[in-house]
Amino acid sequence: MLHMRPLPSIVNFNHMLAAIARLNHYLVVISLIKRIESFGISPNVYTLNILVNCFYHLNRVDFRFSVLTTILKLGYHPDSITLNTLVKGLCLQGNVAGAVRLVEEMEKNRYKPDAFTCGIILNALCKIGQTSMAISLLRKMEEENFELDLTAYSTIIDSLCKDRLVTKALNLLSEMMSKGFQPDVVTYNSLIQGLCNFSRWREASSLLNEMTQRKIMPIVRTFSILVDTYCKEGMLIEAKQVFDMMIQRGIEPDIVSYNTLIDGYCLQNKLKDAIEALNMMIERGCSPNVVSYNTLINGYCKKKRIDEAINLFHEMSNKGVTPDVVTYSTLIGGFCRVERHNAALELFHKMQACGQPPNPQTYAILLDGLCKNGQVVEAIKVFLKLEDKTLGNNIVIYNILIDGLCNVGNLKVARKLFYSLPMKGLQPNVRT
Repeated sequence: MLHMRPLPSIVNFNHMLAAIARLNHYLVVISLIKRIESFGISPNVYTLNILVNCFYHLNRVDFRFSVLTTILKLGYHPDSITLNTLVKGLCLQGNVAGAVRLVEEMEKNRYKPDAFTCGIILNALCKIGQTSMAISLLRKMEEENFELDLTAYSTIIDSLCKDRLVTKALNLLSEMMSKGFQPDVVTYNSLIQGLCNFSRWREASSLLNEMTQRKIMPIVRTFSILVDTYCKEGMLIEAKQVFDMMIQRGIEPDIVSYNTLIDGYCLQNKLKDAIEALNMMIERGCSPNVVSYNTLINGYCKKKRIDEAINLFHEMSNKGVTPDVVTYSTLIGGFCRVERHNAALELFHKMQACGQPPNPQTYAILLDGLCKNGQVVEAIKVFLKLEDKTLGNNIVIYNILIDGLCNVGNLKVARKLFYSLPMKGLQPNVRT
């Protein structure tokens, strides 16, 4: 194209540059624009917008604004695409104030932002928790007769719910509907989650029914929110009913749905039902993950059914699910509960041999278990190795050891540990 005579117009080059940009070859586009200019072909606003977009994706704020300067120098008028790309870039960097200043500056120069520009800022304000400012912007948009859409209202409704202002969110829903905007599944999910966070599950269930009446199809997340709430409330019958309703409506539960139900059963010590949920999950082609097994292992350990917990540990390994630090920590605690401290120590060493480093929680569980089993000397040995790894600077671990030493009457060493705390930069708490 560059060697054709006469040269093609910039419009032809723009089509090619836009296509290359869509393929994410931003640096290529930048070099090609320079080459086009070297042939005496002047870029137009569309070319420069492509350039701004490339710098946006490369996260180069300085170059984006230098392109804006070029647009103005060439006597072009920046359009909504230029402004929106610049505003979006600033918002993604968390510089919402800078985005607002840019819009105000452009307004002074008679470049009016559109609904999309304001929508970007509105979304950014909600993300940083400035919901009241987002509402003020929405009201300004309404006053200036911007062409608003559902997204603007849904974004604020979601933010209000996250701010625990669910009643305000419901009021905004009513206002939005009175203006002719019909909520979608995203709007309902935000409200259902918000209501469930306050244990207002009856209202959440009503919204689910309202969705059905309005022919809005709930998704897996909609049902999972309710299943989770019912499980936390100990209402397992209702949780299972919602779970079954999801399947009846042809919506396949995902790993989160199954794990939520399994956790609900384990919280109520209904381990048989939890295992049935795991089996159903496998039968329906959803592979359990480390969270599924950890939840069940924890349930068995709490009931001191350590052999069944170990069977699950072997099962997960056989199925290619790698145990994590939570798995090992839970089982170490389980062995200590049934006074099998040697097995707990063996597993502790095994996890390290398998390349899984213990965390402070693992050490706390092991030390507490050893102390409660009267193995304070063994606990001190583990602690001394722990100090070498600089994980020992934790008041919880010192509390466990001081308590264990006091219980076996070794007050001299307990006192010595107590007085060593300030040197380690630790402050004794009430428990210490």
